[in-house]
Amino acid sequence: MPFTIANTVTFEEEIKKSRFQAIATVVENEQQVKDFLIETKDPSTTHQCWAWKIGHHVRFNDDGEPSGTAGRPILASIEGNDLTNVIVLVNRWYGGIKLGTGGLVRAYGGCAGQCLLLAEKIELIEKKQIQLSCLFNEWAIIQYELMQQHIEYQESYTENGVFIEARLQLHQIEPLRQKLQDVTRGREHLHVED
Repeated sequence: MPFTIANTVTFEEEIKKSRFQAIATVVENEQQVKDFLIETKDPSTTHQCWAWKIGHHVRFNDDGEPSGTAGRPILASIEGNDLTNVIVLVNRWYGGIKLGTGGLVRAYGGCAGQCLLLAEKIELIEKKQIQLSCLFNEWAIIQYELMQQHIEYQESYTENGVFIEARLQLHQIEPLRQKLQDVTRGREHLHVED
């Protein structure tokens, strides 16, 4: 059962005069990762090391620290907590005392781990992107169904009717597919992106 975190959390500690600050947040795609790294760019830091995991995709960055001493231990903290759809950034402000490779691994991995311990873990519910269309006179019924199931959607109006995009939990797909078939008398189909 995969988990993610409920909200953004931070943790700070000082290790041999170096200040470490971990920030963990939820990400659902690589664009959100890029946006987060741009938003948290801090030129006052000595190093900004990070790791993220989205499903089976992982990336990490040592940002100038010796190879394998920062990004990989951060990733190990994410995976050790059975988390996905998470990025953890650890900022370091160098305090003048070298920590050595073992010290760096413990500092980065430990700071990330402490940060993740503060986070509320929630079960990750898999969602799929869907698309559907309907005529204007059918839209009220479809819209009511979406609202009843608390499905967030975006609609756009075309000359022939309404085009809808939404993210559905897996158990919501079949009932909506059936409703669309009933309302449009089999004319329209629900398209699920893989």
